[in-house]
Amino acid sequence: MRHCSVQVRGLLTRDELERYNALMEVGSFLESQGRYDLAYTVQREVDLLIQPAIERLKEKSRERDRMTAEYLAAKKAGAEGAAEGKAEAAADAGTDGDE
Repeated sequence: MRHCSVQVRGLLTRDELERYNALMEVGSFLESQGRYDLAYTVQREVDLLIQPAIERLKEKSRERDRMTAEYLAAKKAGAEGAAEGKAEAAADAGTDGDE
């Protein structure tokens, strides 16, 4: 039986996790008895069970990517604003000395 990743398991609801653990136990028993044909069916059920958690993990990743893009855009805007401020300050300093 193939286990899902720790990240996916962490996003399973309590009911999903209990069902996952029970299916994995049944699948392991079937493999120990050499019933790989039935273990394959149980593995397919596990794969279906974890799909919602995989989607939740993908959504978390998309949200993190959005937050990173917003942070980088804000940082870039702040850096451009600071550069413009320095340029204005230098221009003001140059005109003050001419008076």
